[in-house]
Amino acid sequence: MGFKRFTTGTAIAAVLSSATLAPAFAQTAPQAPTSQAAGTLNPAAEDAPVRATEEARFQLSDGVIATVNDRIITGFDLRQRILMIIMMSQVQPTPESMPALQQQALNDLVDERLQAQEIAKFESLKISDQEIDRELATMAREVGLSVEDYLRFVQQGGIQLPAFRESIRTRLGWSDLTVGRFRDRARVSSTQVDQAMRQLTESATKPQYLIGEIYLDAARVGGMQEAINGARQLTQQMVQGAPFQNVARQFSSAPSAARGGDAGWVVQGTVQPALQAALDVLEVGQLSNPIVVESGVYIVYMRDKRAGAATSHVSLKQVMVELPETATEAEVAAATARLNSIRSGLTCTNILEQGREQDGITASDLGEADISDLLPQFQQVARSAEVGSISDPVRSPLGLHLLAVCDRRVGGPEVPSRQQIENRLQGQNFAMLGRRYLRDLREDALIEIKQ
Repeated sequence: MGFKRFTTGTAIAAVLSSATLAPAFAQTAPQAPTSQAAGTLNPAAEDAPVRATEEARFQLSDGVIATVNDRIITGFDLRQRILMIIMMSQVQPTPESMPALQQQALNDLVDERLQAQEIAKFESLKISDQEIDRELATMAREVGLSVEDYLRFVQQGGIQLPAFRESIRTRLGWSDLTVGRFRDRARVSSTQVDQAMRQLTESATKPQYLIGEIYLDAARVGGMQEAINGARQLTQQMVQGAPFQNVARQFSSAPSAARGGDAGWVVQGTVQPALQAALDVLEVGQLSNPIVVESGVYIVYMRDKRAGAATSHVSLKQVMVELPETATEAEVAAATARLNSIRSGLTCTNILEQGREQDGITASDLGEADISDLLPQFQQVARSAEVGSISDPVRSPLGLHLLAVCDRRVGGPEVPSRQQIENRLQGQNFAMLGRRYLRDLREDALIEIKQ
């Protein structure tokens, strides 16, 4: 079960009823690509305390409502951004959801002002109108519209094109800035990829969950209670039909937000206890209630689950001393001593050459095999020994063996390739470095919110 890619081209489906947001959307939305709708709530999957929703913190007047260094944010800017968020997330504006919408819109505008100010420091980071046009063409194509029809629909929803285009310009510029700034630091080493592949292999037999996630950072949304209230509202909206991916892109603070909340396969025992408790009881297609953790609130969507990968493969080489099952203890001891005398100098690279130079020792490449097909005596080594290691002597009906574990991988069509793992790790690095960059800009900025 995979997530389809959604961007700002996702269809507008909301009708604004709040008097502070006008004009209202009154037309029928174009159809977006089919998405996995959030499933029925599972009440056993963790709940959060209920509190009456407060009034919206920010009145949507036309005056200045915030300043970011020397840049202002007006009530008009905020209305425009709320309309954009509704367009992209398909969250319905209600009295209960308006505080979360306004807070998210203000956070986005503050971040965007900071990003635009930083981009302006670099002469080479000029996003041309042609680049924006190409992005708009992509957005329109994803919902099956011509650019003209798409922009006409955006305008009919009350969104002014200059503001819409400038938002795209800043987003593209920030992406170019972070990629250029952190290209070297985000690079993934072969050792990191090897480690990730080993972890994948070691977890092959554990239960695994393919999940979507939305994380509301309490510090970003105004406190833990605000995060809880916002998560409850978003959950209700998704149960009523707002696409999970769209909501994640607009509201989630997790690195997976850029992928529509796609967190991939999660292995049992590798997440926080509160999240694990929810994963243990959620069925495929179910959406959790808000899950409170130390610094915020999660919403989890169970996309799929499995008991573990079907197969695990290992590549082995060996040297052995042939011994019949009737060999005496003295013969076994002598063979053990012989193998131990050469063991420290063996590697996957030289084991065959070194073994063939020894009288009375047979060397062979066993190739790659499903671990479950190996002799029982070999399976423990094949599953647990580090790749590149040489085992202690192992007894079998044929003799005494030293096994070199030269590679190990999970089998099956769903297992990611080495390149896919590297791309995912690099994407996570870029996301993390970009968040830190923006956090530092925010800490150094003079931000004033007009109450």
